[in-house]
Amino acid sequence: MSAVLDWPPGGRRALPPARDVAYARGMKASVDDAALMSRYRDGDVAAFETLYRRHNDALYRYLLRLSRHPETAADVFQDVWSNIIRYRARYRPSARFNTFLYRVAHNCFIDHLRRNRRHEGGADVDPAHCAHPQRGPDDAAETSLARDRLRIALESLPDAQRDTFLLHEEAGLTLETIAEITHVSRETAKSRLRYALNKLKDALRAG
Repeated sequence: MSAVLDWPPGGRRALPPARDVAYARGMKASVDDAALMSRYRDGDVAAFETLYRRHNDALYRYLLRLSRHPETAADVFQDVWSNIIRYRARYRPSARFNTFLYRVAHNCFIDHLRRNRRHEGGADVDPAHCAHPQRGPDDAAETSLARDRLRIALESLPDAQRDTFLLHEEAGLTLETIAEITHVSRETAKSRLRYALNKLKDALRAG
């Protein structure tokens, strides 16, 4: 029996066997991410499954909004988790797992761009629909014109500003962490976020 990366749809790849899936699903939410990653590093595969379930939606939304292309997002999503698995022995709980995860995600996306520019001119896709494959029709109906305007405004941002905005809003990272991940100064990260917020507000008001 093997556990799989079963999100996003169509992107299933085998993971190491999960010895106790029920344990993973029942693990208390009070166990923080760093502790779970440390457990996984030490061989607890169920701890990894809990981490995956906690972060898969937000990570995929970040990558989809960043790339503007669902196939690119799916490819990079798989690369991110594969790298988390591959480098688990190097993990040290000196920083939040979220920081570690999105640093890997950012680097995987940059690597993908260097190999393949397919994401340019991205597809017309609403990340809110892709983040929850089991949403019912009532939930899907909540998609609004304002959300469409936000998506269009996000796509119009320069790459660096969009990345900074998403790392801040989607991943919940601080400016200091964003600056570290994107290899710029804190002031540059702050400036990018300010410009992104202003452009998004203007676009929503104009709509």
